[in-house]
Amino acid sequence: MASFPGSGLAKGLAVTLRTMTRKTVTEQYPDTQPDLPPRTRGVIGLFEENCTVCMLCARECPDWCIYIDSHKETVPAATPGGRERSRNVLDRFAIDFSLCMYCGICIEVCPFDALFWSPEFEYAETDIRDLTHERDKLREWMWTVPAPPALDPGAEEPKELAAAHKTAEKLAAQQEAAEQEAAQREAAQREATQQEAAQREAAQQEAAQREAGRREAGAGRADAAEEGDE
Repeated sequence: MASFPGSGLAKGLAVTLRTMTRKTVTEQYPDTQPDLPPRTRGVIGLFEENCTVCMLCARECPDWCIYIDSHKETVPAATPGGRERSRNVLDRFAIDFSLCMYCGICIEVCPFDALFWSPEFEYAETDIRDLTHERDKLREWMWTVPAPPALDPGAEEPKELAAAHKTAEKLAAQQEAAEQEAAQREAAQREATQQEAAQREAAQQEAAQREAGRREAGAGRADAAEEGDE
């Protein structure tokens, strides 16, 4: 369908006219909570167990609003003769939300999935210093993080997951082959034991028959000698 000159302007004015004649609706917040999308950028939650104190989030933050303190601990060797190793232990993890611009860079660069977006937004304070949330408060926000959306059934499997599945299948195949080999060795050993037992039994029977033959022969010679004496 061919468009006439000024049709775009007419469509835009029609939208404006509909908006102007529509009744204004005001959300009665805080009596009525707003219906926010589930992946809203409200506040950042910390999953402390995943944090390795790599400092990547603090270095990449453009506002320098992430504060991290840690110390090193020596971990004893897991096996006899092994070497001790050192690890970083988290002492403090804080985010100053009075400086944060909610860009999400810290969440994107975290290699261990320790930071997540929470849709919670009601954390206003009367004192700006209270907007610095320590790790205990950040951990509380973690429990408000929604579950990730389900994967598209038609989507390709992630390369990392495919590699993990391939490795698991390879290990399972190796374990199955080892179990089959062990079962075959056990069956061969059992068969060899049975053959050895059968050979021993046959040898014992043969020895018993020879002994019986010798006894019969000795008895026959003794009888012949007695008859000769008579």
